[in-house]
Amino acid sequence: VASQARKSVAKKARPEHYPSPYAIIDLWQKYNGDVHKPQASEPCSVRSLISHPTAMNLIRVFGLREQLKAQAKGIDFKAKHVHVIGAGVMGGDIAAWCALRGIRVTLQDLDAARIAPAIQRAAEMYKKRLRDDRRIRDAMDLLQPDTTGDGAKQADVIIEAIVENLSVKQKVFAELEAKARPDAILATNTSSIPLEQIATALKAPSRLVGIHFFNPVAQMMLVEVISGAQTSAEIASKATAFVDQIDKLPLACKSAPGFWVNRILAPYLGEAMRCLDEGIAAETIDEAALAFGMPMGPIELADVVGLDVCAAVGQTVTPDAKAPQKLQALLEAKSLGKKTGKGFYTWVNGRPQKNSASSVPEGLTHRLIQPMLNEANKALAEGVVSLPDHADAGAIFGCGFAPFRGGPINYQRNQANAS
Repeated sequence: VASQARKSVAKKARPEHYPSPYAIIDLWQKYNGDVHKPQASEPCSVRSLISHPTAMNLIRVFGLREQLKAQAKGIDFKAKHVHVIGAGVMGGDIAAWCALRGIRVTLQDLDAARIAPAIQRAAEMYKKRLRDDRRIRDAMDLLQPDTTGDGAKQADVIIEAIVENLSVKQKVFAELEAKARPDAILATNTSSIPLEQIATALKAPSRLVGIHFFNPVAQMMLVEVISGAQTSAEIASKATAFVDQIDKLPLACKSAPGFWVNRILAPYLGEAMRCLDEGIAAETIDEAALAFGMPMGPIELADVVGLDVCAAVGQTVTPDAKAPQKLQALLEAKSLGKKTGKGFYTWVNGRPQKNSASSVPEGLTHRLIQPMLNEANKALAEGVVSLPDHADAGAIFGCGFAPFRGGPINYQRNQANAS
């Protein structure tokens, strides 16, 4: 039994990263599962676990989460109606999530055929999460297709989630401003276009804010709330309250290339792809990141995010950098990752088909992680986020940075103290 338990735990956590589950199994095995046998002195064995860096950093992560949630306290704003423009994967899933949280949602696209897949995905998500016919029906009733765009006229929050094309977004917002309520939040889910450029289409650019979700929406807790140069403090505050209302974690960011999460993620993914071009196997690269404590390797992550999205973000963050050769070849072949079934990996039933990883070369883990650490330092110094704690929270909840290390800023601080 103990052997099976260790194997089960090992699928989720490595002993060098998370020692507590393994210590519990060892203790259980030592006394043959008899809870009455442990000696009175045995609780002392917990002491080393409580004071272990993993425990201390996980307590810190809980505190970081509470810090982000606290930003919405005292803000008097509750959305009753959300209008989402764009029924693609991101827009449709944003709409589905808002309806799941009890808000009326209108989901706009050019025709019903474009909206139907989003409604179907929502139904599947509600079935898994709610498991009650009445609650599923109630959530579905809140999610309404809209092919005319009339829902925008009465919405409290309007979220644009269309193609990453500046001129198209500007056209959409110019039309929105004319029909939306004057107090409505006008939000873009852009992952790469500076808000200042989109806002040129508005007569009142102070109304525009970024509300940037991450894919998959239902699983990623972080949402960046992005203020452009002209975004009003009131609109940013209301956007923060809205993100909290839908049970996500708001991270206040300044409008800058890549914002926070993509800014620090881009050099990490870029370095991984350069390793690929040098002939290092994708599985070995991913294993090097897993050894550090990342929940997913950078090559697999790039496939999940979408190689087209990675390329667009990379171009925004480092416009002068040349795209890695293998990435460019896959883009030209329209092999965009998980969503097309082929990227750096071949995907079958939602899973990457991997070979066994060879031993990780010395220095590879450091080579992958260091660019992210360097970029985090630069972005924090530039004020993309205002506090080191927020920087760490954004990296953990938005990038999956190893939680037991407490975030990139905390990790570097601990490394410096240790040396």
